[in-house]
Amino acid sequence: MKLLLDTHTALWFTEDSASLTRPAIDAIEDAANVILLSAVVPWEIAIKRALGKIATTDEYLRLLRVAGAADLPVTIAHAQAVEALPHHHRDPFDRLLVAQAQAENAAIVTGDARIARYDVPVIW
Repeated sequence: MKLLLDTHTALWFTEDSASLTRPAIDAIEDAANVILLSAVVPWEIAIKRALGKIATTDEYLRLLRVAGAADLPVTIAHAQAVEALPHHHRDPFDRLLVAQAQAENAAIVTGDARIARYDVPVIW
């Protein structure tokens, strides 16, 4: 199965946070699954760091790559797919992640209940 990590999931996984659920951890650590790391994640983190909303280093990227995460660029097709999504969510980062998950046939690993309202599998 392909898994696309939401931003908070990516950070919590690398921080060994108690906020991450057991099913999410098991799915990420299952070697049979392909972990996708969207370019959306470091983009959102960079913006939030610049605004002083979070304090983290780029160590999370190294840790995710060690865990086997593969880069997923944002394509024009991904960006255009956002337009067709229902308006369940106003966060542009999350909407782009949903569009990517749909295009890549991936489940999103997220604790955001609003994402589950889209036509995309969610693991949490």
